[in-house]
Amino acid sequence: MNATELRAKDVAALEQEIKSLLQAHFKLRMQKGTQQLANNASLGETRRAIARAKTILAEKKKGAAQ
Repeated sequence: MNATELRAKDVAALEQEIKSLLQAHFKLRMQKGTQQLANNASLGETRRAIARAKTILAEKKKGAAQ
């Protein structure tokens, strides 16, 4: 999901998106640990997607506080 799609969501939807990304990242880490993960790049992609969503969430919270 790119930044423009994330910016269109509200705070609750962003928190839900972060939660689902964290779960997906955990599953990928478990697959890597059991050597079932075929695409190691997906770990970095999910990590960056989590960071992107958290950044946009922080921007929205900061904007709402002002």
